[in-house]
Amino acid sequence: MPITALASIAHRLTGLLLVVLIPVMLYLFDLSLRGPAGFEQVTGWLQLEPARLLLLVPIWALTHHLLAGLRFLLIDIGIGIDLPAARNSAWLVSVGAPLLAILVYGTLL
Repeated sequence: MPITALASIAHRLTGLLLVVLIPVMLYLFDLSLRGPAGFEQVTGWLQLEPARLLLLVPIWALTHHLLAGLRFLLIDIGIGIDLPAARNSAWLVSVGAPLLAILVYGTLL
């Protein structure tokens, strides 16, 4: 499958993943705002190593969806529509999103 198709499929899957994660994120946000005990509970969960590693998934999904969305917006206005440019931008998104996710993750530690 060409990289452009993989980037497109990943864009759709990350969008779906972000929508599915909305209730979880809202629950954690609500719990953290209920008071000091709720905030401590959420921060305690997020300090656990499995939760910290799992946090990489929504961060990657957000970065990939953002970069791929920008790519598709540019294609919609006629920038990068020829095949070599489309391939290059798909590679840029596919490589850039995980790197950006790791960078964001590193700032959260």
